[in-house]
Formats: sequence, C-alpha cells, structure tokens
Amino acid sequence: MTSLNTDPATGAGIAATPRSLYRTLALAEMATWTLLILGMVLKYALKAGDWPVQVAGMVHGVVFVSYAVTAALVGVNQHWPLGRIAGAVATAVVPYATYPFDRWLERRGHLEGGWRRERTDDPRDSSWASGVLRALLAHPVALAVAVAAIVAVLLFLGPPTQWGR
Repeated sequence: MTSLNTDPATGAGIAATPRSLYRTLALAEMATWTLLILGMVLKYALKAGDWPVQVAGMVHGVVFVSYAVTAALVGVNQHWPLGRIAGAVATAVVPYATYPFDRWLERRGHLEGGWRRERTDDPRDSSWASGVLRALLAHPVALAVAVAAIVAVLLFLGPPTQWGR
C-alpha cells in the first residue's frame, strides 16, 4: 500500500516515492486491463450486453489517464528523456506491459530518489515541466482536477473507436 507523506511547508500530501506511485499505477493499469478483457468476454462470448464493457472501460479509462499522468510526472521528476516518458505511456496501450516496464526502469535505477519539491542547481530543474511538477506536488488537488478534466474531455469525445468518424 502506498503511504502518504505530508510536506510540512505546504501541508500537501503525495505518494511516498516516485517508485511507489509509479508501481501502484502500473499494477492498477494491469488489473483494469483484466477487467476490460473480462467485460469483453461477458459481452461477446456470453452475450451479457454492453454494460460489462462500459463499466470496465470507464474504470480502465480513468486508470489509464492516471497512469499516463503519473508516468509523465515521474519521468519529469527523474529527469527521463522524452522518449522514455513516451515509452512509459505507450506501455499502457499494450495489455500487461506496464509492470514489466516498471521492473525494467527499476533494474536500471530510473526510479531512485524522492520527489523534487524544490528547485536545485541542476539546469534541468529550470524547465517549465519541472516547474509544473513542483506546482502539482505542492497542490495534489490540482493534479486530481487535471486528471478529472482529461477524463471528462475523453468522455465527451466518446470511445476511441469512434474518434475521427
């Protein structure tokens, strides 16, 4: 279970480490893939109607967006190159790929360290992305609102199979 630390300066809470947050979302993404696949089996093999895919699809969609945002936040925090961040997000598109990628990142030390809540002398900390990271770490409610907004836009657009039609 991921515990929360509270920053004494801001009172804001965030998952204990980038590794624990990333791992939690990687596992959740895998679990929701299972729900979505079971929903498709219920719909198509057992003729249970549309509801299993609608329910599992919604849960999977929320976790997918949460994982993608987490991969971006952790990637910025860890100073990953853009290709590694994109690769992390792309693993959510392939069923069950998030956890093996998490293990790959860990074996290579790409998940080491804590959250960068303060700007350092490292020139990478002066980027706009690092500034956004620090702001979101200081205001996790804003992060939750951002994830909710992304999910709302995706709901408005409809299922991915309908995009562009």
